[in-house]
Amino acid sequence: MHLRRLIRLLCLLPFGCASAALAQTPAAPTVSAGDNAWMLTSAALVLMMTGPGLALFYGGLVRRKNVLATMMQSFAMMCIITVLWALVSYSLAFGTGNPFIGGLHNAFLRGVGLAPDPDYGATVPAQTYMIYQLMFAIITPALITGAFAERMKFSAMCLFLTLWAIVVYSPMAHMVWGKGGFLNASLGGKIPCLDFAGGTVVHVTSGVSALVCALYLGKRVGYPKEPSPPHSVVLSFIGACLLWVGWFGFNAGSAVAANALATSAFVNTHFATAAAAIGWSVAEWIRNGKPSALGAISGAVAGLVAITPASGFVQPMSALIIGVVAGVGCFLMVTTVKGWFGYDDSLDAFGVHGAGGSIGAILTGVFASSAINPVYGAGKPTGWIEGNGHQVLNQLAGVAIAWVLSLVGTFILLKIVDMVVGLRVTREDEIEGLDVTQHGEEGYDFGS
Repeated sequence: MHLRRLIRLLCLLPFGCASAALAQTPAAPTVSAGDNAWMLTSAALVLMMTGPGLALFYGGLVRRKNVLATMMQSFAMMCIITVLWALVSYSLAFGTGNPFIGGLHNAFLRGVGLAPDPDYGATVPAQTYMIYQLMFAIITPALITGAFAERMKFSAMCLFLTLWAIVVYSPMAHMVWGKGGFLNASLGGKIPCLDFAGGTVVHVTSGVSALVCALYLGKRVGYPKEPSPPHSVVLSFIGACLLWVGWFGFNAGSAVAANALATSAFVNTHFATAAAAIGWSVAEWIRNGKPSALGAISGAVAGLVAITPASGFVQPMSALIIGVVAGVGCFLMVTTVKGWFGYDDSLDAFGVHGAGGSIGAILTGVFASSAINPVYGAGKPTGWIEGNGHQVLNQLAGVAIAWVLSLVGTFILLKIVDMVVGLRVTREDEIEGLDVTQHGEEGYDFGS
């Protein structure tokens, strides 16, 4: 009998060892249907921010003779950046490389499949994360077009922003969000800069680059003596509202999961936007005696910009404060500071995105809360109010790097493009309008 028991135990031993080994082997990442559905929805919302959101917002702000040309610039980015992202830009932004730029391991989307990449999203396919980040890469250069609206050649715009996406956007995205990026707060960065959804990566880079473009190209014909009011605030109003809705995908989607952090980012986004619209409107009311619709929607966009880096790190009351500060601050940049220096930032891309992004990034370091996102570990302070004053210095470093990269990179690229194809349309073409001279069509036909 003892012999039979011994034989039975010996027979079962391999299965027991195998079971123990399986129990000790970490489970492979699995896709969450809910998380994946939210991320795909968020990607679609962010794409909606460029077309139709930004296209309508910018299109309404220019003169009638330039409406199609302005909208076409946003649409062109939807097409050009998509192809560029698949070929090389995703790899440069999110591939493994050095602290400042990714490598080419993921060029042509090699290795970016349907299995999750735990570093970026443990419960969604790598392709879902890739396509979501693509929508950020699309809207960022499209924002710059507001600074040179009504005076840059379409060919020059295409070449310049293609190069800009490689030289400025990809390195900044890698530094803040990429594995081992210099400013990455969770994946081995040297200076942890908190940027939940793109305050530095998207808004500071685009806004500062917009300022360089405005200065390099010079003023529009007749500016500022000849008035150039928006041809349709109605279009801009619709575009701004679409931006507000799409921004929930921009910020809440950056949680990369359908979880409580996404809820926090969603709530903060909405509260800050409303507060900023009120802040801008009140400031305008005091200054001009009445609040304008254009001012209200501009304030809302300023709030969306400023809360972007902070959306996944702060409490709702902090979001309200950030919104008010951004609304008033961007109003002063657009109505006062711009006049002091006399530059022609056609649609105030710098005044809203450059200034608003910088304000939001710095205030993130002030108000970041470990109760919302314990990025440094449970119980450890995150922002200045909690006792981590050094975080404000980290934020300032991130903003400074974004400014320098954008200033230097944009200036060099403008010089190159100017020498190759020329940047600015002729005076005659500018007076006639870019719709006809660049695309051979008109946005409105009043003869039919």
